[in-house]
Amino acid sequence: MDLISRRTVLSAVAWLPLGWGLAGCAGDDRVDATLPSGRQLVMPKELRSVDGVLDIDLRVARADLAAGSGRRFAYTYDGTSPGPTLRVRPGDTVTVRLRNDLDESTNLHTHGLHVDPSGSSDNVFVEVQPRSTHTYTYRIPDDHRSGTFWYHPHHHGMVAAQVSAGLFGVIIVEDDLDTLPDLGDAAERLLVLNDPRVGSDASVLDVSAMEVMQGREGDATLVNGQDEPVIPAETGRLEHWRIVNASPSRYYRMALEGHALHLIGTDGGRLSEPTTVDEVLIAPGERVEVMVALTEGRHELRSLGYDRGSAGMGGGMMGGRSGAGSGPQVLAVVDTTVTSVVPPVPGSLADPATTRLPGPTASRRLELAMGMGGGMGGGMMGGGGSGGGMMAFTIDGVSFDPSRTDIAVRAGSVEEWTLVNTSPMDHPFHLHVWPFQVVDAQGRGDGRWKDTVNVPARSTVTIRVRFSGLTGRTVYHCHILDHEDQGMMGVIEVR
Repeated sequence: MDLISRRTVLSAVAWLPLGWGLAGCAGDDRVDATLPSGRQLVMPKELRSVDGVLDIDLRVARADLAAGSGRRFAYTYDGTSPGPTLRVRPGDTVTVRLRNDLDESTNLHTHGLHVDPSGSSDNVFVEVQPRSTHTYTYRIPDDHRSGTFWYHPHHHGMVAAQVSAGLFGVIIVEDDLDTLPDLGDAAERLLVLNDPRVGSDASVLDVSAMEVMQGREGDATLVNGQDEPVIPAETGRLEHWRIVNASPSRYYRMALEGHALHLIGTDGGRLSEPTTVDEVLIAPGERVEVMVALTEGRHELRSLGYDRGSAGMGGGMMGGRSGAGSGPQVLAVVDTTVTSVVPPVPGSLADPATTRLPGPTASRRLELAMGMGGGMGGGMMGGGGSGGGMMAFTIDGVSFDPSRTDIAVRAGSVEEWTLVNTSPMDHPFHLHVWPFQVVDAQGRGDGRWKDTVNVPARSTVTIRVRFSGLTGRTVYHCHILDHEDQGMMGVIEVR
C-alpha cells in the first residue's frame, strides 16, 4: 500500500475517541468514528482511590470502528484508549479484576511501580487466557515515590502488537507535595503519546518482519488518542504536564514553540528543583513531568525528530522503516488567552528524591546486542516472539527464556550495572519493580530516579539499583517492544 499523509488518514478516522465506551457495549461495537483533527484535548476518565482503596473491574476488548468503506479495530481498556487513569497514594491497596474478552492471551504490568513482582501482583509471568478473568492486587508501599507511571500488557511475544493496538493507561501516585500551592494550583494535563498504524480505509496495516526488527512506528502520532488536539489555556496559571511515551518504538524529542520547559520529574521521580530545557527526549516507556509558563497566542507542541538508528548493517540493510523516519511533526496546539500575570515556576520542589544511593556491593556488565543468524539464542529472531526474520536480539548473548534466571541478587544489596549497547540502534533499558539512579550517561549522571533509560547506539550507561523492600522474580528488557518480544529480555530474581 502506498503511504498517504497522516492528516489524510486521520481526517477519515480517529484512533479511539475518549469516553465513548465502545467495548463496554453489548453486541455490535461499531460506531461512527469520523473525528476531524483540531478538537479540544480530552483527558482520560479517572478512577481515584478512596480511604486507601481502589477496587475496579477492567475489561480488555476489541472495538471495531466504522469509517468509509472499511473498519478498523482497536484494543481497549473499558472501551477507551488510553484506558482510565488510576490516581492513588502511597499506602493504598489497588485491586483490578482484569476481564480478557480478546481472542488471545494478555496480562497486566504496572510499569514503574515498586510493588510485589510475584503472585497476583505485578507478575509478568501470569497469562490471562481469552474469555477469563484474573484478579490483581497491588499494595503500594507507604514510602512509594510520587509521580507518573503507566500500565500495559506484558504477555511475551504479544506486547508490541497489543500496546500498538491501544492497550495502555496511566497511574498517578500522589503525595502531600502535589497539593501544595506551587504544584496544586497548576493546571494538570495528561499527555499520552502513541502511534498506531492505520490505512486510508481504516484497516489495520500488517507489520512486516523487517519492521519488527527495526521496531514498528505508526503513521499516526496521537495525543490521548487524538490527532493534533487543541489545548485551551490561560496565562494566569502555570501548566503541569505529565507526558507518557506509550509508543512501542517511537522516540519523541519534544519542544513547545516559543517556550522553555521546566523539567520537574522523570519516570516518577521528582527532582529537587526544576531544570530549564528547550526540549526533552522521551524514549519508549519513559515519562517526564514539566511545568510551563504560557504566553498569549497559539503555539505548536512539536516532536522535532530523532534518529534512533537502524537494524541493518550500514544503516539500512534490513529495509523497512528507519529510525530517522521519526521526523518533525506537530503533536498538539496550545491556544492561550490572557487573564492575568502568570506566577513564577517554583525554585525548589522540596523533595529528597535525588539523594544518591550508597556505593555498590556488587557490579555487573550487561550487553545489549543484535546479531545475524539464529545461533545467539535459539531462533532466527532471537527467540519465540511474533514475526520472523534473520536477526537475534539478546542480552549477554542469550534470548529470553522464562524458565531461566539470568541474574540472582541478594535482597537489600546495592548493585551498579554497566549497560553496554553494541548495536547500531538505541535501546531504552527498563527494569521492573526496582527503580534505579543514572550514575553515568555519556559523561553525565545527576542521580535522577528512573525505571527506563535510553542507551544510545554503541554507547554505555551506568545505573545503580537498591534491591530493597521486595523479593521475587521479574524481568529487565529493551523497551522497543518488538525487540523485547524477540528476545532482548532477561529474568532477575531477588532473594
